[in-house]
Amino acid sequence: MLSVYELLTKIVRLRVEGAEHVPPSGPLLLASNHLSVTDSTFLPMALARKVIFMAKAEYFTGQGPGGRLVSWFMSRDGQVAVDRDDTRAAVRSLDACLDVLLRGEAFGIYPEGTRSPDGRLYRGRTGVAWLALRSGAPVVPVAMSGTDRVLPPGRIVPRPARVSVAFGKPVQLSAIASDPESAQERRAATDMIMAAIAELSGQDYVPRYAR
Repeated sequence: MLSVYELLTKIVRLRVEGAEHVPPSGPLLLASNHLSVTDSTFLPMALARKVIFMAKAEYFTGQGPGGRLVSWFMSRDGQVAVDRDDTRAAVRSLDACLDVLLRGEAFGIYPEGTRSPDGRLYRGRTGVAWLALRSGAPVVPVAMSGTDRVLPPGRIVPRPARVSVAFGKPVQLSAIASDPESAQERRAATDMIMAAIAELSGQDYVPRYAR
């Protein structure tokens, strides 16, 4: 019997662009748009290295077939859970994410903080800039497409679709930000990262947080 991973590999026609922009080793921050829970499965499939993600805590405790499938996606590679309703817990989660980068590993983050409700790209939260400025890791923008057709919200069984993963050139933050404790610099750096994702994905940008 095929595993979920093998099933996804067979039903998805994965297209990868810009892989040459991804360092093969060392700390790496992958900042991606977010269309589906399966983004965290297909993005690593496009690379030759392991990627650890931050994900909302609810993904790890789902019930029923659909919830257990999502929990499997999130738990299989040591993902970092974040409680978005508890500010202190969210801050501690960022520290855990920083540890991943300081160990020289690749970390994937969705700056929007949640899946796009309508396919547009929403304002990024500044945790991505804090991680980049604290760690010094290169920030590679990522554009996912097609994953929302493979497993839309509320669907349990994946369906065939073409999935594309595009990697852009690392974002050069040094010209506008250097202090991770400066809210103004974190905001400027985050907006720069989101602009790079928008250019890569072609999504319409919405200058407010997704609900």
